[in-house]
Amino acid sequence: MNRSIDTIIFDLGGVLIDWNPEYVFRKIFDDEEEMHYFFREICTPEWNAQQDAGRPLAEATEWLLERHPEYEAEIRAYYGRWEEMLGGALEDTVHILERLHSQGSHRLYALTNWSHETFPVALERFPFLHLFEGIVVSGAEKLAKPDPRIYRTLLNRYKVQPQSATFIDDNAHNVATAREIGLHAIHFRSPEMLEEELRELGVLKGPEKNNFPI
Repeated sequence: MNRSIDTIIFDLGGVLIDWNPEYVFRKIFDDEEEMHYFFREICTPEWNAQQDAGRPLAEATEWLLERHPEYEAEIRAYYGRWEEMLGGALEDTVHILERLHSQGSHRLYALTNWSHETFPVALERFPFLHLFEGIVVSGAEKLAKPDPRIYRTLLNRYKVQPQSATFIDDNAHNVATAREIGLHAIHFRSPEMLEEELRELGVLKGPEKNNFPI
């Protein structure tokens, strides 16, 4: 592919970091169906997304408690035990990031939907986050993907030209928006597929080091 890429922008959750609230709530609920009901009707993805967009965690928690007092302990556990939802680094993708960093030929940034109140935990736990020149956190900006304004926030802040940047995200809606504003975007499905696409772009150099099965 004839495209000159000088900047790589990574999503974090689902690409470099494993995060799943079920790690906590499988310990809380004996009944799996009740756990799924809890995520579907109470601590929903839409509710969580509002914290990613900047709503304070205490406010979000109290809002739910007013509506579902029968689930008080479970609701308080969502952010009270939030650190347990971090399953760890997705090491194969982290290795790709580290190789890109060691090459020194591309600017590296991150664009993540994440509460600004919990993100410092990730910064402390995952040293590889400090390989990025900059990280745009949705909660701090009060904007979240796929709103095109948050992509432009990163592009403007770090003077990145969209036509010379590649964006990597596991969410198809986020990828679609990135493409609409001119970024080359990769829909992340696996580290081996990411490595292949970065090699096709001419971004990743040298021998394969992750020993992915063929």
